[in-house]
Formats: sequence, structure tokens, C-alpha cells
Amino acid sequence: MSSRVKETFTTPASAASAASGGPGGPGGPVPGPRPAPVPPAPAALAAKVRMLGPTMTRSMQRVAEAVAGDPAGCAALTVTGLAERTGTSEATVVRTARSLGYPGYRDLRLALAGLAAQQESGAAPAVTADIAVDDPLPDVVAKLAREEQQCLADTAAGLDVTQLGAAVTALAGARRIDVYGIGASNLVAQDLAQKLLRIGLPAHAHADPHLAMTGAVQLRAGDAAVAISHSGRTVDVIEPLRTAFDRGATTVAVTGRPDGEITQYADHVLTTSPARESELRPAAMSSRTSQLLVVDCLFIGVAQRTHDTAAPALAASYEALAHRHRPRG
Repeated sequence: MSSRVKETFTTPASAASAASGGPGGPGGPVPGPRPAPVPPAPAALAAKVRMLGPTMTRSMQRVAEAVAGDPAGCAALTVTGLAERTGTSEATVVRTARSLGYPGYRDLRLALAGLAAQQESGAAPAVTADIAVDDPLPDVVAKLAREEQQCLADTAAGLDVTQLGAAVTALAGARRIDVYGIGASNLVAQDLAQKLLRIGLPAHAHADPHLAMTGAVQLRAGDAAVAISHSGRTVDVIEPLRTAFDRGATTVAVTGRPDGEITQYADHVLTTSPARESELRPAAMSSRTSQLLVVDCLFIGVAQRTHDTAAPALAASYEALAHRHRPRG
């Protein structure tokens, strides 16, 4: 078990409640009512289902899959009707609605009706089926493009900008930055490290898990570590992140599983869209695409925050490499 306590974010209302010892507690007056959460817009509902589905119970997954697969049909059902259709209970339907960000089932039905209207108008095309062995190349191109576009849209819709901003702050002020990733995620780790190096930040990406651990034990408070793992279960990524966490470095996890083990050792969690995998694509390319989007958001945020030093460093790197590019003609 880690000796550090993971940092958490609280809303102003929850901070006030904690300061007062809870509602009506001895520490102060009873805080006012918390503002109601804003339900996701209809266009974001499908993204929410794809993002949160893997973290739900099996019965809640059946409800989520039903509303995502047939928003028009489900919008016409009462809570009892949807429970019967999915073989669950009314309580499960309500819990699923709340898990997706809606105060109750009535609000979910309204969103489903809106999503159905958008799909009917062609504004929100459905995700394509998996690529088949005998698909012609034009179909492969079209399917890949649509799936990866959807994956990027889902990632953007689900990205917590508060966590992103905190991660940017940590990287911008870090003495040293280590980035961990294995396999396809290492390509993303290398991409982030080289971007940060070009704006003058000491960043290193380790593909060898032994080197990753060797680097992690050197970290301390004032340093930062970024771990990239779509599954959130990759031991060779989790171990160095845990070591960095225990050493006092600020840690960031980029993962498609917000409930994964990796998040136990992350001060800040940036969630990517879960990508479907198939026989022909055991390491789905769209998962890497969504990771690259998050990495680009991190990099741009850091470059903005450190612009006074980043701009000259970037110009110097361009100048140093200019002679290696052949002139046109």
C-alpha cells in the first residue's frame, strides 16, 4: 500500500461541507444546497455510454447498451418498460441514468429523444461494424476513419479539464519528467517526451521497464511522472508510476479505464475513450489515437504555460535541425 495520500479535487460546495464538519456539523453553518449537476447534452450521451460502460455492473451495462443502441425505442419506454426490456429492475435503470450524469430517468428519456432526433437527421452517425477479412480497402479506410473520429470525439467529450489543467501545471513546473508506456503506448510516451524536450523541458520516455524503474527511484517532490496504459492494468507501467508516487513526484495517468489499478497511484487521471478491439485489430489503433489527443492537449497546455521559455527553445531546435532538411528544387 502506498504511503502517500492521493490528491483529490473537491467542489466549492464539498469544501464548505468538509470545513463545517458536514451539513449541520459543529464546524460552522449549514452550507447552502449544492448546484444540480448539468446533465450531458444528447450528443454526449453515446460518448458517456461508451466511456462508462466498462465500469458498470453487468445489469447496468444492459441498460446502457439498450439506450445507446436504440435511443428512439428506449425514449418511448417508462422506467418499468425499460427495466422489463433489459431484464433488470427499476432501481437499476435509475442508477444507470444517474451514473450517466442525469438526475433521474425522466431526464435520460429527454436526452434519448434528442439523440434519436439527431441520428434521424444524420447529425450523429452510428459507429461502424468491425472490419471483416473480406472488406475492400475503400471500406476499410471509411470504417477506420469513422471509428477513429468517434473515438476522438468521445475522448474530448469525456476529458476532465480540471484534471488536465492540474496535470499541465505539474509538468510545466517539474524539475524532471519521466513518461512510461509499453508497446503501442510507448509510441505515445515517446511522442510526449520528444515534444517536451523541444520546448526545453527535461523529459524521458523509457520503453525498457527496468530503465523505467531505475528512473522512477530517482524522482522526488518537484518531479513529475506520466503513465500511459489503455487497459490501466499494465504491470510494467504501474510499477514505475507507483514508485514515482511513493517518492513524492506528481503523477499523471492516461488510461481508458478510470477504475483501473493505475489510477490508485495517479494524482491526476486523464481518461481516453475505450476502443473496441477485434481479431484483425488486437491492439486497436483508435486507442492510440485517443492517447495522442490527450498528449497533444497536455503539450499545448504546457507550451502555453511556459511560452516565454518554450518559444525560444522551439526556435533553437528548428534552427539546429534546419540543415538536415533538403531544400526544395
